[in-house]
Order: sequence, then C-alpha cells, then structure tokens
Amino acid sequence: MDECCEAKALELGALRGRQRRVLVVVLLINAIMFCSEFAAGLAAESTALLGDSLDMLGDSLVYGFTLYVLYLSSVWRARAALLKGIVMLSFGVGVLVEAGLRLGSGVPPVATVMGGVAALALAANVTCFALLWRHRADDLNLRSTWLCSRNDLIANTAVLGAAVAVARLGSLWPDFVVGVGIALLFLRTAATVLRESAAELVSSRAASAEGA
Repeated sequence: MDECCEAKALELGALRGRQRRVLVVVLLINAIMFCSEFAAGLAAESTALLGDSLDMLGDSLVYGFTLYVLYLSSVWRARAALLKGIVMLSFGVGVLVEAGLRLGSGVPPVATVMGGVAALALAANVTCFALLWRHRADDLNLRSTWLCSRNDLIANTAVLGAAVAVARLGSLWPDFVVGVGIALLFLRTAATVLRESAAELVSSRAASAEGA
C-alpha cells in the first residue's frame, strides 16, 4: 500500500511539473502579445483588436494565478477557476463598453495594422492551444484555462476576418460587430466557468468538512 501511494505521489508530482512548464510558456506568450496587440489596437483604433489584447492580459493574469495555486488544494484550485470566470466576465463587459465608444466616433480602424497583428495573435494562440491540449482534462483549473485558449482562437479568427471586411468596405461596422461578438463569447464562457467552479468549490468544502 505504501509503495502504491508513493508511486501515485510521484506521478502527481510529475504531472504538476509538466503543467507548470506549460503554464509558464503560455503566460510569457500572452504577456508579450498583450503589449503588442494593445499598442497596435490603439494605433489602429480597432475595438476588436483592443478587446483581443485585453483578453491576452486576462489570460496572463489567469495563468499567473493558476501557477500560484497549482500545488494547493482542490478548494484553492476551485477558487482560482472562480476568479477566472470573474476576470472573463469583467473583460466581456469592458469590450462592450469600448465597442459603444468606438461606434460613436464613426472612424473605421486601420485594416492593415489590424489584420497583421490579428494574424500574429492567431499564430501565438495556436501555439498555446497545442500546449494546453493534453492537460485539458487534468482538473477544473486546467480545463478552464484550456477553454480560455479555445476562445482565443475563435476571437483571433474573427478579428482577422473583420480586418479583411474593413479593408474591402471601408466601414467600422465589421470591427464593431466582432468586438461585440468577442464580448458575448466571453460572457457565455465566464458563466460556464463560474457555474462549474462554484459547484466544485461546494463539493471540495463538503469533502473537507467530512474529513475534519
């Protein structure tokens, strides 16, 4: 029995080690892309690009907190997932507000800058998605992280498509529509993460109470 428990402990330790390495890499990728995409979004006056950059920032914060709780109890991991849902909810609302402000200006974004940076962001998130794929079922914390990465791919593709539409139509509407779409996507995902993490938190607390 002792040998079995020791083997399980070593196996869990190895898993946590692999998770940490992956999270460090995706954290760095998202932090670099946030700085690049946010600056480009301001220069191009693109709501969709700014929204996508704030998503990169949110992911960076989420990955950092995930690393912090990686070796802690299931209760703390559930709390981390709950925080992720709150962060995603906040950014979704923020993008909606930004989209309304940009619509009031009536000025279309710079399509060339918007498209080039969106393509770079898509390549970065494809890399993150591939790294996180094998860990998507490890636990709730890694599942919610993988969900964030999956949504990033959808958002990047939409921003790239909006850039093409802006270039052809000379209108700000594609940028506006994609910005609102990103916000709605994140609000939906935030609701899913909040629901699952709340259930996990209740379950973990009940298990802790029984063991006490």
